[in-house]
Amino acid sequence: MKKIPLLLALSLTVISAAPLTAAPACCAPDSPSPAVAPPAAFTNESIYQLDGHFTDDSGRPFALGSLRGRTVVLDMFFASCGYACPLTVTDMLGLQNGLPADRREHVAFVLVTFDVAHDTPAVLARYRAERHLGDNWVLLRGDASTVRELAALIGEHFKQNGDGSFSHSNLLTVLNPEGEIVHQRTGLKGGLAETARALAVAP
Repeated sequence: MKKIPLLLALSLTVISAAPLTAAPACCAPDSPSPAVAPPAAFTNESIYQLDGHFTDDSGRPFALGSLRGRTVVLDMFFASCGYACPLTVTDMLGLQNGLPADRREHVAFVLVTFDVAHDTPAVLARYRAERHLGDNWVLLRGDASTVRELAALIGEHFKQNGDGSFSHSNLLTVLNPEGEIVHQRTGLKGGLAETARALAVAP
């Protein structure tokens, strides 16, 4: 008869003598996770209530509400514009460059095109490259009804001309982190200092 080594024999004795116990806590069914509260509703003054569909210059769907939590400088434009729009974008770049470095990442600069027929994501991406617009710039296109609704919300008037260009109000709009309008500059002359001050005091 073979002899069982002592340590093995003791181990078998302990195992056989040990009382049966409940499964360890790690194997018990998980308790239900606490419910996650839905995000707070947008305020009545927020343009983020607009639920139209936008696409950014990389071709991805984009919801305006995703900008919540950041101050926004918003302009409506069209990429083939030869005068007013380039000047406004230059002013927006000036506003960006005037911000402290640690503040810039909390401000988004958003361009939404009127020209839904021609300003494809590829056209907007080329415009971004030509104007050297950084990652804190968002270039968007939407369907015609969404663009009209956004224009109405911010008070922008526009119409397409016979040559395919657009006449429009030249509004530069500052939104607080909730998407509420806190400042607007009208036209192309002056008013940039006030816009800069609005950015400086925005949360």
